[in-house]
Amino acid sequence: MNRPLEAYYGLPNEVKFCKRCVISNQRPSSTIEFRSSREEAKKVIHFDEEGICSACRYQEHKEQAIDWQERDSRLRELLAPFKRNDGGYDVVVPGSGGKDSAFTAHVLKYRYGMNPLTVTWAPHLYTDIGWKNFQNWMHAGGLDNILYTPNGRLHRLMTRNAFLNLLHPFQPFIVGQRIIGPAMARRFGVRLVMYGENQAEYGNAIEENRRPEMSKDFFSVEDPYEMMFGGVPLREYIDREGFSFNDFAPYLAPTREQLDQAEVEVHYLGYYLKWDPQECYYYAVENTGFEANTERTEGSYSKYSSIDDKIDPFHYYTTLIKFGIGRATYDAAQEVRNDKITREEAVYLVEKYDQEFPQKYYKEFLNYIGLTDSEFTEAVDKFRSPHLWANTPNGWRLRHTVGARGLDDPH
Repeated sequence: MNRPLEAYYGLPNEVKFCKRCVISNQRPSSTIEFRSSREEAKKVIHFDEEGICSACRYQEHKEQAIDWQERDSRLRELLAPFKRNDGGYDVVVPGSGGKDSAFTAHVLKYRYGMNPLTVTWAPHLYTDIGWKNFQNWMHAGGLDNILYTPNGRLHRLMTRNAFLNLLHPFQPFIVGQRIIGPAMARRFGVRLVMYGENQAEYGNAIEENRRPEMSKDFFSVEDPYEMMFGGVPLREYIDREGFSFNDFAPYLAPTREQLDQAEVEVHYLGYYLKWDPQECYYYAVENTGFEANTERTEGSYSKYSSIDDKIDPFHYYTTLIKFGIGRATYDAAQEVRNDKITREEAVYLVEKYDQEFPQKYYKEFLNYIGLTDSEFTEAVDKFRSPHLWANTPNGWRLRHTVGARGLDDPH
């Protein structure tokens, strides 16, 4: 009897695909805490006894069990005590000016009468269309914004470390993106922060969707010197790289106690309004001047999702390497759940685009993190889990794909 192939990251050894969408049981339920080596155990998306993933079940719950008029009333009740008439901001909306944050901020201002301050944690490297949409967010959308750009030398080093140690080049960015809203709210005396959708919409722990607020546990740390950035403790950046503790100010989240003292609440708009990414896109086009790209995004068929950062394609490419799940899978899965495409169409799109290499910004990415082509390839291949990938004479191949075209799939 053959022994099962080794599975990294605590992933299930047997690869299964949701029978309703195209996501696999290899999807981590969270990537923000991915801080150490490939041996770290990971929670993954839940599949029930019928082979349906938790994200599809939650979509079913949204359609059948939630009274959205009642949720709208609850949103209005939530917002009322925060409204100000002294010229100040009454809600902080973090975002890039992409379709989701454009929708969130504009709806809060023009449908619900709030005065939002939008705050942006700057992309690593803006794309042309990303910068244009960011500008349109304020000018066509009529919104105020603070663009926060962290120490470039430190951010590049942390991104490099995150790529080499975790194969997760977006980890430092995600940390900053999660922190910027509550941090700016506390700084400006605003007591409400509103993010768009909860990632439980896409497969994070489903219990997260049962509450409207973001857990403040994320904003708690006992010893900031032991915080990990790119798999490296903060203390090592100071001792070995010459940075000071103050250089890390943008990455140090306010504590639970500080947020409680400032009476800051952090909510998800997707709890109160029925969230549909494609409908957010249509709304943003009509109301904030948002534009789709002129060409599809490499690794997918989409032209309008996550198009502001030149590093973004490599975030999705690394999820393909570690979990066998690329960008087309993420896009197609949510569009199946929202009845935009059929599962058969999704399978076709995933098989066609999921494994496409992001060539367009490859040289800029290598320059950004200071690697050669061979160093990039060596780093990537170390993170290929044997239960997902096989190294064949014709190159690396997935053992299993949603269309049953993998090396070990029956043909």
